[in-house]
Amino acid sequence: MPEKLFKVDLSKPMDKQDIPGHNRWHPDIPAAFSVDPGQSFRMECLDWTDGQIKNNDDPSDIRDVNLNRVHVLSGPVHVNGVEPGDLLVVDILNVGALQEQEWGFNGVFAKENGGSFLVEHFPEAQKSIWDFHGIYTTSRHIPGVKFAGIIHPGLIGVAPSHELLAEWNRREEELVKTDPDRVPPLANLPDKDSVVLGTLKGEAFDKVAKEGARTVPPRENGGNCDIKNLSLGSRIYFPVFVEGAKLSVGDLHFSQGDGEITFCGGIEMPGWIDLHVEVIKGGMEKNHIHKNPVFQPGPMDPQYSEYLVFEGISVNKSDGKQSYLDSNIAYQNACLNAIEYLKTKGYTAEQAYMLLGTAPVEGHIAGIVDIPNACCTVSIPKAIFDKSMDPSE
Repeated sequence: MPEKLFKVDLSKPMDKQDIPGHNRWHPDIPAAFSVDPGQSFRMECLDWTDGQIKNNDDPSDIRDVNLNRVHVLSGPVHVNGVEPGDLLVVDILNVGALQEQEWGFNGVFAKENGGSFLVEHFPEAQKSIWDFHGIYTTSRHIPGVKFAGIIHPGLIGVAPSHELLAEWNRREEELVKTDPDRVPPLANLPDKDSVVLGTLKGEAFDKVAKEGARTVPPRENGGNCDIKNLSLGSRIYFPVFVEGAKLSVGDLHFSQGDGEITFCGGIEMPGWIDLHVEVIKGGMEKNHIHKNPVFQPGPMDPQYSEYLVFEGISVNKSDGKQSYLDSNIAYQNACLNAIEYLKTKGYTAEQAYMLLGTAPVEGHIAGIVDIPNACCTVSIPKAIFDKSMDPSE
């Protein structure tokens, strides 16, 4: 087993751990430990909310969650000899749940506290708890369903340079200014509330807390991409922007549907992950990988062969307004069509929505060239249900 270099205590929040992690992106956050290229190591992770969600039937903790705390990440990891312009090669050797907590959670955030992909249709907070049975999971809140998970880190990335961080903050601030009172907001700007910055203290802490970018969106450094197939056996090529790369990881999911549409998405959990790192010197220029990571999926995937596939087109459901090749609206409609169908099979709309966020659902862009309508699809594995889900049965 790789040496465990980052350990967590589930009874303590991230800032009280023996080695505290962080919940902002900034190049000045000190490394938690260092490794050499060619080294394998294990990191334990808290769940993305830092333990705010409990195993009960009350969704008030989802409703009231402090989103300034998320995501708590393990790291950063300084990789010796790695410099800006290199590619950091990261292999996911293994990933799993902690024995102390073999359950996870999914939720829909309230509109006034983050919202979700379908926030106008589901403005109230909802929660489901999922129990783990080896590679399978079930939920007392969504009966009649059992599926194999693809455990993966929702968030893995490297530190930005000072210049890249400033660019993130500039462009996101400009976006927020276009509609500053929007609920939920157009972007989450730097916020000093509930900041965790490793071992930083004093003036250095205050400076980084003021500047540090939120970890909520994916960016050029990777980050919160929520790619369900970035799992066991995957390899990632990260552009390096700072000395040592400063790799961090967290937001582990037991399973997730494409799109992570509930936002408190997938089945969130604490856990552990084994990583192996290498470096390609000068790899950014050699391979023309300058802006975003490249990854190879691993060979592990649940073997579901039959699906019910729901289509959606880019016409707004609420007012019938035509849009031009808007894949966001098309994917929303595919999800809404699936939810309406699942309601005929005995599920509430809320149960159906959370199922789409947790099961290994496949989302695809079917067509974005046939004006004016983009077409997207949502495919639900039939075998996850304990009864036939075919129409008219």
